[in-house]
Amino acid sequence: MGITLTAALIGLAACGGNRPQATRRIRVGYFPNVTHSQALIGLARGDFANALGPDVTIEPVMFNAGPSVIEALFAGEIDLAYIGPNPAITGYVRSGGEALRIVCGATSGGAALVVRDSSGINGPADLSGKTLASPQLGNTQDVALRHYIEDNGLSTTDNGGTVTILPTENPQILDLFRQGQIDGAWVPEPWASRLEVEGGGRILVDERTLWPEGRFVTAHLIASTTFLRDDPDLVRKWIAAHVSITQWETAHPDSAKALLNSEIARLTGREIPQEVLDSAWARIDPTWDPVCTSLLSSADAAWRAGFLDQQPDLSGIYDLTILDAVLDSLSLPRPAGQP
Repeated sequence: MGITLTAALIGLAACGGNRPQATRRIRVGYFPNVTHSQALIGLARGDFANALGPDVTIEPVMFNAGPSVIEALFAGEIDLAYIGPNPAITGYVRSGGEALRIVCGATSGGAALVVRDSSGINGPADLSGKTLASPQLGNTQDVALRHYIEDNGLSTTDNGGTVTILPTENPQILDLFRQGQIDGAWVPEPWASRLEVEGGGRILVDERTLWPEGRFVTAHLIASTTFLRDDPDLVRKWIAAHVSITQWETAHPDSAKALLNSEIARLTGREIPQEVLDSAWARIDPTWDPVCTSLLSSADAAWRAGFLDQQPDLSGIYDLTILDAVLDSLSLPRPAGQP
């Protein structure tokens, strides 16, 4: 009887009215930059916290590069993340399609090839013999630059050609650009605008001009397959908040830019100069549309550039069922071109 009574008392204690309810947890990765605007704004204003409710704890995790996001996801350290297309492709392929799904779009546009005025580059033919930078070997802009060079009948020096590509972190790209040690760079915003405004460069290629209707994926939201399977309701609430934030950004660009810049300053210690921010914002399109067709084209370009061992099968990389349901509930159109 003593054992039974003890067990009963333990059970009563576990169900006691004063015991706080266990909270669910959601760990979200993002970058402190303009192409992850929904994450920065939604975390700052409390949109995601309000959507998820008081019994859910949000753990934001800040990153500076896509590959580190994928490694964290592989290690089970994050559930959702805002990330560019090429790291998502790599993570999907490396895991045999098991680790992640793209569940929502975030940003379209916002990348450009900027050249120095004194570089003598006025068109693609002038790139021969020049040195161009990209943010990271095999990243989204690096692949775009290599694809552009190939499409214009040139090749890179590592393939026996005449165009040198120097993968370098964005802050160092700006320094090298100012010093005249590189002739140009294919970079995302706000770095394209910084090269233009602070480095005295000019836009040779706005990447939007290379895509149908000027739209291509720059960032989207991925979920670990485990989290998507176990907590689809939290994914739904997050996506619903993401859509609402995107609508607010589009309707109130000045307020959105001000809040975004204050968050970037808080996280990095430096705000973006207003002229740079205005220029960068004009080239991006906050969205929930993942622009699927552009991702598939980018994957093919990455394979042809040698960054993937084989032509990837991405037939299962998207799971847009929750996004579609959210959009249906709001009487908003579903994204076109879904696989």
